[in-house]
Amino acid sequence: MSELKLSFATRGYEFTPYVQANNWIGGAWKPASTGATQNVINPRHGKSMGKVVDSGAADVAEAYAAAKAALPEWKALPIRERAQVLYKVKELMEANLEELSWLLSHENGKTIGQARGEVLKGIECVEMGASLQNMADGGQLDVSRGVNCKVIHEAVGVVAGIVPFNFPTMVPLWMLPQALVAGNTFILKPSEKVPYGAMRLAEIFKEAGLPDGVLNIVNGGKEAVEAIIDHDGIGAVAFVGSTPIAKLLYARGAETGKKVLGLGGAKNHLVVVPDASPEVTSANVVASYTGCAGQRCMAASVLLAVGNVDHILDDVAEKSRALVVGQDIGAVVSKESRDRIVRYIDEAEAAGATILVDGRGAKVEGSEGYWVGPTIIDGCTPDMACVREEIFGPVLSVIRVDTLDKALDIENASPFGNAACIYTTSGAVAERAINRFEAGMCGVNIGVPVPREPFAFGGWNDSKFGHGDMTGMDGFRFWTRPRKVTVKWELQSDETWMS
Repeated sequence: MSELKLSFATRGYEFTPYVQANNWIGGAWKPASTGATQNVINPRHGKSMGKVVDSGAADVAEAYAAAKAALPEWKALPIRERAQVLYKVKELMEANLEELSWLLSHENGKTIGQARGEVLKGIECVEMGASLQNMADGGQLDVSRGVNCKVIHEAVGVVAGIVPFNFPTMVPLWMLPQALVAGNTFILKPSEKVPYGAMRLAEIFKEAGLPDGVLNIVNGGKEAVEAIIDHDGIGAVAFVGSTPIAKLLYARGAETGKKVLGLGGAKNHLVVVPDASPEVTSANVVASYTGCAGQRCMAASVLLAVGNVDHILDDVAEKSRALVVGQDIGAVVSKESRDRIVRYIDEAEAAGATILVDGRGAKVEGSEGYWVGPTIIDGCTPDMACVREEIFGPVLSVIRVDTLDKALDIENASPFGNAACIYTTSGAVAERAINRFEAGMCGVNIGVPVPREPFAFGGWNDSKFGHGDMTGMDGFRFWTRPRKVTVKWELQSDETWMS
């Protein structure tokens, strides 16, 4: 599969076989040295739509060699010339929006509307990268008589990103624009569950004029990940996935002296107080916990109901029941994911909770896919697994408390710290909650408080390992090293400590 311009022509949900996803190394498609492959399952249909290669350490080494060879010439270009590629990438992504969205829907299981939203968000990330040419000035200052200090943001070199299944197009674009504009060359390891979004991005970047070897893709599983994190020549690695893996890779990467930023899991809390607007709150809560079938780290998973908010909860339940699986809510990524989600619901019910809205057994006519409908578990207690652990599905666990302080205590006790939201019409209540939340991304009447560019994405506590955030200027800083330059040209008539 060395030819370019792959095409996914389908514009509907009907099952469509696709190509084998090989590695992209030095501007060409190559099979893995291992000869191994695995199936890429369409979650809506529950069957393989193609194969993806399962690479090993030798493939990572080959990608590194290509990236290292391309580095000097790419790094030597002025930042404005590197940024020009991203303008063309944006144009090509917009021109191919429908293809990219339908391909994403088929490999990930999202509804077409949610898939289209992901691609559009990815385009925003490309726009942010293109704008860095006007924002990356490190600054300079005459710090003494005849003495000037300045900061230059220098590329790290060959860097890598390991990305998850839930946003196969957007999350790579959290990394690539900043890293490439900074002058790095890149090795991307997509999730083996969803390799096709990254595959199309590789072709789009090449068509946009990115030189061969600047972007490389290595597909595979554990062996490929370990080879990337252990490689002495790779200077920085970003990871998005589960907390246990983020923590492990952060520690393992530190042993080789590389920069590592790992975004992990989440258990996001929504706090609803009696003065909350019913119209704003109910629709927003439903969108938060069911969007992308709950398979996003920003999805609501615990609702802390303060006092008498039954009128709002009733509306949340009614709106949840009205959602149509297959149309309003997509499939979960695998049979294993579906079974795990259902197990959490079963265990909560066995522990005495009430299943207010039950998504177990959800089906779509004519589909053998992996479905879980919207589910609300009422009467939960903080010790239940559905409250403590990341479910990663369209499940909302409700805990009832008497006061805002009790709600905040429960949120603070979670080891995660990704996102939290307060629903209220009171500025004082909102400020009190925001100042006490143990979360890096907080919302007021917004249950998915994702920062839009140029603001950076990143949580706290067990939701992030490393320093700084993933997107925005923090992302640019992660992929660079600050070079501080102090200059003096002439002898001054008086002396200072720097003389």
